[in-house]
Order: sequence, then C-alpha cells, then structure tokens
Amino acid sequence: MGLKFTILGCGNSSGTPSVGNYWGVCDPNEPKNRRNRACLAVQSDETTVIIDTGADFRHQMNNFNFSHLDGVFYTHHHSDHCHGIDDLRSMFFRNDRQSIPCYGHVESFDEIIQKFKYLFHGGDNERYYPPMLDARIFDKGDYGRLMSFRDIDFIPLEMQHGSCTSVAYRFGDLSYCVDMKSLDQAALDTLKGTRIWIVDGAGYHQDDNDVHANLSALYEYNEYIGAQKVYVTCLSSLMDYKTLSEELPKGFYPAYDGLVFDI
Repeated sequence: MGLKFTILGCGNSSGTPSVGNYWGVCDPNEPKNRRNRACLAVQSDETTVIIDTGADFRHQMNNFNFSHLDGVFYTHHHSDHCHGIDDLRSMFFRNDRQSIPCYGHVESFDEIIQKFKYLFHGGDNERYYPPMLDARIFDKGDYGRLMSFRDIDFIPLEMQHGSCTSVAYRFGDLSYCVDMKSLDQAALDTLKGTRIWIVDGAGYHQDDNDVHANLSALYEYNEYIGAQKVYVTCLSSLMDYKTLSEELPKGFYPAYDGLVFDI
C-alpha cells in the first residue's frame, strides 16, 4: 500500500509574503515563492493525517480540498505549528463528535494543553465545547521505534530546535524534519537510508542561527543519511525559489506549496 504526501506549506514562521505584503528578496511573480507555514498531509487509502496545524491551517485544508481528517502529528508547540488548532473543532463536529487523536512530545503537549485546555478537557458549555482532541504523548521508548496509526506506519524521532525538542517523522522512504537545529546520532541512524528527505533549512547561509539548520549542515548530515532527494523547507523571505534552485547541489531542491510525493 502506498502513501501520498502533499506539502501544504513550506514557509517559515512568517510565511511569504509576510504580513504587510513583504516579500524580502523573493520574486512575487514566481508562484513557488508564495508560502504558507510548514505543514504536510499524509494519506493512505483509508487515512488522512496532517503534520502541524499552524496559523494557515484552515486555508491549507480548504485550498487543497481536504474535507476529512483522522489525526494530527505535532512537531512542536511553537505558534506557527499549532495556533490553527481551534479549526479542528469544525472537523470534530462534522466527524460525529468523535475525538481527534493528536500525537506529540510531552514537552509540546505541556504547552499546547495549557494554551488550549478547552479542546482537550472541555469548556464551560459542554454542548459547544466538549473534549474534542485526544492527546497521545510519545513515551521516551517510542522514539526510533516503528509505530502505527490506523494503516499508516511511522517512526518518530527527537530533534533539537534550540529552544525546545521537536519531533520528526519517518514514513518508510520519506522523512519529514521540521523545525530542526541539529540531529544526534540516534536521529541520524533512524533517518539513514530514507530516499526522500524533507528538511528544515531556514538557517540558509547563517552560521549563528540558534534554532534552524543551515545548508552546510544539511549537506553534512546527508552524507550519512544518503537520501537521493533532499527538499529544503521552512523557507524564509531571504530564500528566493529560483536563486535557491540554482545554488543547491545535485540532489537538493527547494520545496514549494503543493508539491506531491507518491511513495
């Protein structure tokens, strides 16, 4: 059974253009420079999973015509990856009021549940705000271990994002790593042999970025991982699509919203 992956957003925390219609160095006439916040859809014949629900989540679901959702995998708790979570309420009510499973790191759910308690534990008016989301927190032993959600197999792995721990996901021959500053040996071993690697490169050419990997780090990591195709995501307004396409070495490509992989 195959899986279909759709990049619903490949932008950084600001998106491109950012508020105020700011494009930075990105050419506004290049459609692939128009970027929503980072988000990936994973689909089997029976199941649809979304990785992260950022501020653009409603637009992404509508723009790509996703009318059903079975679960959410979270990378971490930063606002550009979770602050569209309230839009899951609409999915809950249309799904016969069945709670939506949400997977993630204990550190992330400590923050997410604190900010959006009503979604997990219900609000004052239980008719309109019953518990809607089911937090499924990874145990320490889950990282690097093959797991299943319905008919989708995956392996979660921990990454360092500078200010917090984030979770990457491997689905057979495709791996998705956002947001990420560095990978330890356990993560590298889990990623080794993946064929397609979608990875945070928002650090671009910066050596002093504390929370995102730069391109040099990705090149070095992939010498060990050995991915045939690497798609750089979390792109900022400093990363023009055409410019980035021309400077990346063979086997490396800029991601763009709407990019689809069938594995």
